[in-house]
Amino acid sequence: VRAYRSTGTVDPNAAATIIAASEAGIKNVDAYLFPCVPCGDGAKQVRDTNDALKSAGANYGMLWLDIERFKWNADKSTDQAFIKDMIDEASSLGIKTGIYAGYYSWEEIVGLDWDYAKSLPLWYAHYDNEANFDDFKTYGGWTTPSIKQYIGDHTSSCGVDLDYDWYPDTNSFRGTSVM
Repeated sequence: VRAYRSTGTVDPNAAATIIAASEAGIKNVDAYLFPCVPCGDGAKQVRDTNDALKSAGANYGMLWLDIERFKWNADKSTDQAFIKDMIDEASSLGIKTGIYAGYYSWEEIVGLDWDYAKSLPLWYAHYDNEANFDDFKTYGGWTTPSIKQYIGDHTSSCGVDLDYDWYPDTNSFRGTSVM
């Protein structure tokens, strides 16, 4: 569930969506934060997201930091510091955190060798229609990903646009599904 928008605000639908998913019997519901880099203060964005969800009673499993090519700085060290602040704040708040980032986004934003986040689970996107990790190339210190988004913006049989994600049953970062 998107919990924070690139416009610099908590998604007003996030808490209700998380609660509804839980009430519908979905066992594990995660949230993602799409940062607003021009807004600054990545740590505050993590706090605001967590505070809004918790105050509404929306219990989520993990907070995925969505690192995609969208309004980042030209300077990689500035972007590295921003992401580091988000990771460190999540850690200080006890939030289970993962990174959603594709190879080329990571390369452009922070550089392939920047590995500060390597201890976190990686959810990467590569739209090759293959539910496996056979295409994975190492970056950011990750040698094994946790989840792969292998189809994006696909209209399902019920007419809903969806992204399709895959992870092996033996995934050790949580062992359960991700929304």
